[in-house]
Amino acid sequence: MKRIVCLGLLIAASALPAWAADQRVNNFTLSDVQNQPWSLEAKSSRKLLVVAFLGTECPLAKLYGPRLAKLAEQYQSRGVEFIAINSNSHDSLTETAAYAKQAGFKFPMLKDVGNRIADQFQAERTPEVFVLDASNVVRYRGRIDDQTGVGYSRNEPTRRDLQIALDELLDNKPVSVAKTAPAGCHIGRVHKPQADAQVTYSKQISRLLNQRCVECHRDGEIAPFSLTKYEEVAGWAETIAEVVAEERMPPWHADPKFGKFADDRRLTSEEKQLIRDWARAGAPQGDPKDMPEPPKFPTAGWQIDREPDLVIPMSSKPYLVKADGELKYQFFPVPTGFKEDKWIRAIEVLPGNRQIVHHALVLERSGANQGGAEGFLAAYVPGLRAKAYPDGMAKRVSAGAQLIFQMHYTPNGVEQSDLTRLGIWFAKPDDIKHEVRTVSALTRNFTIPPQADNHPVEARTHAAPVDGTQLLAFMPHMHLRGKAFRYDLMTSGEPETLLDIPRYDFNWQTAYRLPEPRAIPIGASIRVTAHYDNSENNLNNPDPNATVKWGDQTYEEMMIGYIDIAIPRGTDSRAPASPPRIGNQAANQASEVIKNLDRNKDGNITRDEVPERFMKIFDRVAQGKNSVPVKDLQELIGKLR
Repeated sequence: MKRIVCLGLLIAASALPAWAADQRVNNFTLSDVQNQPWSLEAKSSRKLLVVAFLGTECPLAKLYGPRLAKLAEQYQSRGVEFIAINSNSHDSLTETAAYAKQAGFKFPMLKDVGNRIADQFQAERTPEVFVLDASNVVRYRGRIDDQTGVGYSRNEPTRRDLQIALDELLDNKPVSVAKTAPAGCHIGRVHKPQADAQVTYSKQISRLLNQRCVECHRDGEIAPFSLTKYEEVAGWAETIAEVVAEERMPPWHADPKFGKFADDRRLTSEEKQLIRDWARAGAPQGDPKDMPEPPKFPTAGWQIDREPDLVIPMSSKPYLVKADGELKYQFFPVPTGFKEDKWIRAIEVLPGNRQIVHHALVLERSGANQGGAEGFLAAYVPGLRAKAYPDGMAKRVSAGAQLIFQMHYTPNGVEQSDLTRLGIWFAKPDDIKHEVRTVSALTRNFTIPPQADNHPVEARTHAAPVDGTQLLAFMPHMHLRGKAFRYDLMTSGEPETLLDIPRYDFNWQTAYRLPEPRAIPIGASIRVTAHYDNSENNLNNPDPNATVKWGDQTYEEMMIGYIDIAIPRGTDSRAPASPPRIGNQAANQASEVIKNLDRNKDGNITRDEVPERFMKIFDRVAQGKNSVPVKDLQELIGKLR
């Protein structure tokens, strides 16, 4: 399974400072998290020493911590010792100790107050590793491996740089690649602020962050660290300036030439300049009396400004997610118990564990409404923000409906659990004039050739069913080979581009909401065009030599252009059509096909045994389960004779 980590927007590759090949590290002494001293020149039988600079909140440092713990155990018997050093001014001793425990370190974790040792090593990033020989001469410095970097995360590393360096040195060979560029967050060094700085945290930067960043960068939200206090923000000053300058944060991928959107996150040139000036001035705090009032957010983790009217958990107990390997989609059926149709003004999926929930869809099962790729009731994906629908508009859930939580988990090396919940805010039925539906333009019928670097795939929605149909929002969905995505309005005239995403990012799947609902004429449709990069130039690509088709897993692909529309209330019905009748010969043939789908002959047909062309039928019968008895499907065919 591909492990997707939202790192590309927070990290960068370091430009290595000058460092002599035979540089010797001077002796130093630091205290570990138990306040015990550790000295470089203490007596030891070690052949090599790995020094790892780490931070508690940098996503890449979090990812590589457990890997370092495993490497330390692997090389312990060969005379290799490990230490970790935290030089971040904004990481407390308590936070550092907690990080070491969670990563499973059995080697010392040291605190470098004042970043004195980081300066001696000329370390720049977390994580960044140095290998010292028995004479404390640096023989290797840089990254641990090349699996994860700026904007990409591979299935496996193509080069395990640290391990290769250790093996070569232990075999008395020179290191073949002695320097690599680490990718990670800047070490949060102690600053020397300019006394006469015109831009300060208290006066300008705090206001900018409150408006643009704190929605995500606060405790309990999707961002990996908080930006609500000066001490925390100052420690991230260089990283913030870097990712803003490179337009990797805030995440926004729409081409400004097409359309306007209510949730546009782009910074102005003036805002970017403020951040640059502040970081260059040493991140001055300024006068705390100039601080604005902090923004107010819901206290229970929901993005809507009040508690939900109803909270529905995906199950009665948490689901345990294994530490490693591939995990298929999990489905959790939950009855609503609704005695009548319910109108929903706002709805939000709240993951119980953001570290392992890659995405979640909540589908309604009632009548002909099957959900999934064709549409959904609610969704959670990285970067999606919950918003209430416009006044007079709401989604409808039918009386007696069953909800299905479709959960996609990404194991991250540590066994964990999740209990995702759905929050619902109801609307008064008499206030609703338009029904909101999530529909889609999609195709499952595509094949992406090996090494294709710009493969196009096109799909189109059905024509607008009634006069008065309105567009509300767009949400494109592809996987790791997704390169670009475009929505075009198709009428009798020239196509009009509604949204263009020239650089699609799987890690941030944003909903692009229009400032106001836009009416489209009856008969109009939406064309979506996706482009895929299946070449080796796409660093996210699991396998450039694979022929890629539709599939659930991230190493496969999807092509879905979700669209939120609103249609006049009561325009049509959701009642299912009468099932078609088939003849005896066709029924017998269908029964044999079903029997042959059971490849392992265990009497059940599992989701991974079903071809894509039969998936909608399987979903209808399975009702959220991962398998269906063969006899149940054969009985269904028998009823259609």
